[in-house]
Amino acid sequence: MNFIHPRKGRIGLDEMIAAIYAFIEGDRSAQYKMVIGTDSQTSHRGTLFVTAIIVHRVGKGALFFYAKQRSRPILDLRYRIYKETEYSLACMDRLKEKGFVGASMELPVEIHLDVGRKGETRKLIQEVVGWVTAVGYTAKIKPDAYAASSVADRFTK
Repeated sequence: MNFIHPRKGRIGLDEMIAAIYAFIEGDRSAQYKMVIGTDSQTSHRGTLFVTAIIVHRVGKGALFFYAKQRSRPILDLRYRIYKETEYSLACMDRLKEKGFVGASMELPVEIHLDVGRKGETRKLIQEVVGWVTAVGYTAKIKPDAYAASSVADRFTK
């Protein structure tokens, strides 16, 4: 999986991790959290999934990357929301496989879900929030799910 940095372009997973470490080293006294969220856009040609990876230096800015994945058109809303959740969790798994989140760096992790109390997705909140919390992460929904509903959404257009 390749990631995209808004200014540097395409980079690999190892390069992204190195950039995150450098960002954190830039201010060791700051508080940080990692936020991952996925959004999707479906057209007759296919569904585009965009996963945003954000390292938030609380009160002092953020560093972000995103990854794109395409599939056949997915029209079923439940299935699409499940795929978005799956992609966010898979991204976190890839980071963990590389040893990124562990004893050397305890960053709080939030998974932002593109569901909210208004609209059709409200029926899915309990299911996807339950899934994310069952694997040990904090789940956020709209309007607090900015990684999915703002950052990732911006790159699905």
